[in-house]
Amino acid sequence: MPGKVRIGFVGAGFMGQLAHIRSYALLHDECEVVALAEPRKQTAKLVAARYGIGRVYRDHRELLESEKLDGIVASQHFTHHAALLPDLYAGVAHLFTEKPLALGPSTGDRLASLAREAGCIHMLGYHRRSDPATREAKRTVDAWKASGELGALRYVRICFPSGDWIANADAALIDTGEERPALPAEDPAAELAPDEESRFALWAGANELVHPLNLLRHLLGESYRLAFAHVSGRLYAFESDSGVPATVEVAPYRVTVGIDEEVLVAFERGYVRLRPAPALAINRPGTLEIYRDPGAEGAVERISPPLPWIDPMRAQAADFIRVCRGEAPPPTDAAEGAEDLHLVGDIVRARMALPGAHEAVRAERAERGRVWEERLRAMAANAQAS
Repeated sequence: MPGKVRIGFVGAGFMGQLAHIRSYALLHDECEVVALAEPRKQTAKLVAARYGIGRVYRDHRELLESEKLDGIVASQHFTHHAALLPDLYAGVAHLFTEKPLALGPSTGDRLASLAREAGCIHMLGYHRRSDPATREAKRTVDAWKASGELGALRYVRICFPSGDWIANADAALIDTGEERPALPAEDPAAELAPDEESRFALWAGANELVHPLNLLRHLLGESYRLAFAHVSGRLYAFESDSGVPATVEVAPYRVTVGIDEEVLVAFERGYVRLRPAPALAINRPGTLEIYRDPGAEGAVERISPPLPWIDPMRAQAADFIRVCRGEAPPPTDAAEGAEDLHLVGDIVRARMALPGAHEAVRAERAERGRVWEERLRAMAANAQAS
């Protein structure tokens, strides 16, 4: 594909601005953000002016009718995907959206099928896949599996505490206070979410749990199944197709400043320990520790390799540009996004069948509300201080 990749944006909200438009603007040698569809007139005008976007449209239909684009970045809430994405699949060859693909697994299957039928390559925004630290972790894990030099892969653990993934990036948000338009939202299947607690468990799983679930499949290099769910929602255990055990720990503790997520991929005589970067960190990758113990054949080695100063969102934008050029497949496509939602569905069904599940979900919901209110107050205080 000659010249710059022509990108259009659908939406300039919180993630649209801070995670995505900013990243593509930095990659101006590779792409051009030519148009923005955003119904909030003042927001659209200010965002377009800041990032040098030439044309603004009221909605995605106007954008599709007026522009010839190589790719669209549609940063919308995932519950709106069911109504929005079929139009975009029919109008563009390459589409990027945030994760998850949808709220429920049946909707995810339908969207993945529609993308395939339309010939649209749909990349999902699992930014941890693009983090330079994750890339080096994956390269190391795959090399050890292929060579067998450190024995067999034994165990994968992901600890996913509640933390500050925003990393003060909200200071750059353009917020005019304009009312957002009402958009049709997906309703979950009644058999999966028959009551309020089940609906919340499904929403939380689709919104947050899909990140570690997707990363777990990536590092295992194969599919896996649920083996155990604790009623609290704090601990899940899995077994891969080849029999490797894995666990995901969800919010075992809180981190007020920064994040403390940790991934351990353990072999018989070594491990890879990954700490991903905050989602909206700027010019900051995650960190990596690699430990090798070859035994009597050589010296024990523990290293933390230097990584390029590229944040996950910018690296993810570069990945989508390569997808638009036909140079690489998407790190996660719609079909894999649907697989993630099936795992979420399995987890919700297993958890909600346990004694005390409804009480546990109500307590979890109240705690999440308190944590978010505290974070909003901290964000407001940071804004006043700056």
